[in-house]
Amino acid sequence: MQTVLLDTPTGVAARLAWDPKVPEHDRKRLLAKELVAAHLGVDPAAVRVDREAPGTFGFHTQLLAEVAGQEVPLKIRNANFRAATVVAVADPAVPLGLDLRDAHPDDAELRNMKRHSHLFEDDDLSKLLAHWTRVQAVRDADGRGSRVAADHVRLDSPRTKGWIPDRRVYYQLADLSRDGWIITLAYGALPA
Repeated sequence: MQTVLLDTPTGVAARLAWDPKVPEHDRKRLLAKELVAAHLGVDPAAVRVDREAPGTFGFHTQLLAEVAGQEVPLKIRNANFRAATVVAVADPAVPLGLDLRDAHPDDAELRNMKRHSHLFEDDDLSKLLAHWTRVQAVRDADGRGSRVAADHVRLDSPRTKGWIPDRRVYYQLADLSRDGWIITLAYGALPA
């Protein structure tokens, strides 16, 4: 499986991989191992990546990393779309969210995006994809995911910041897209 280091803001590292022969769970664990090992300066073989135990039905578990039996203090987020996976790591205090989409969505995906987008009158696919991936990344960073309706997410006009009105957290938005994949990172600042 080939992986690519993405150009990310300071304090966040991310990698992209795509391979239809490698299952999603294996792709995200392998990417997380690479990122954690690079961050700590250790051999990837020394890093163990598991997912946290689900708290309740429908709970989306996050990945956890260990080295020598000790949990690594890093937040690990991932997003998957078909045969592609993107994983990001950062300080655990940094709110972090990801979204990953194919640059050429199918009709069903387009209908879903248009139904929940604020861009009702715009038929420009690149604008719709940019808007949608940013909305989804903000929902992921917020932590409530699908419990927040997509049309509740707000973006500023250059689409570089996003927020959900019932929380006082604003996320910076970074476009990490490459190789036919639309990738958006939503991230907050370290607490002061």
